[in-house]
Amino acid sequence: MSVGAVVFDLDGVIVDSEQVWDEVREAYVHETGGTYSADSARDMMGMSSPEWSRYMAETLQVPGTPEEINTAIVERMLARYGEAPPLLPGAVEAVRRIGAWVPLAIASSSNRELIDVVLHASGLAGDFAATVSSEEVPRGKPFPDVYLEAARRLGADASRCGAVEDSHNGIRSAKAAGMRVVAVPNPHYPPDDEALALADVVVPSIGELQVEHFAV
Repeated sequence: MSVGAVVFDLDGVIVDSEQVWDEVREAYVHETGGTYSADSARDMMGMSSPEWSRYMAETLQVPGTPEEINTAIVERMLARYGEAPPLLPGAVEAVRRIGAWVPLAIASSSNRELIDVVLHASGLAGDFAATVSSEEVPRGKPFPDVYLEAARRLGADASRCGAVEDSHNGIRSAKAAGMRVVAVPNPHYPPDDEALALADVVVPSIGELQVEHFAV
């Protein structure tokens, strides 16, 4: 038996952006007089925008409301992306290879406008039947909400879906949703051993992703 749909993460799977998020948020914290620590990047990985903006306001002591912080960070991310987001080598081909076989969705912690920019710039907007930002569900990763919503929008049973993830919180999120998880470990922020052990398959790079990895 194989899966009937596949849900891709975006950051670290299709676009090489996890370190861009980290650089932008760290710079903003320093500029505004907040306190950034070595744990901040890992703490925020997988959080939805309401969650990380609240974390920046409350834990990192960045001035302003979470909404104001979110707006400032997204503006800077859009400026960094420009018209050419840093797509990972082989990502577009991998998406199309899997999409020729089953319906696809995106389940991302990125804000909606950033998801749309990446998919438009990559030419992949038409390859996904559904896209979900974790800001559109109650809880971000590692909770399963964003993956369950992606399955719902596809009209698929989550237990019959595959997921492609790169981070510790992302792997936990997809696994909690009951999906078959293919991990493509992020080289900048590799998932911890405990999270990686939850994956059903580990693939060294997104360019090596194949239909066979989703066979149960």
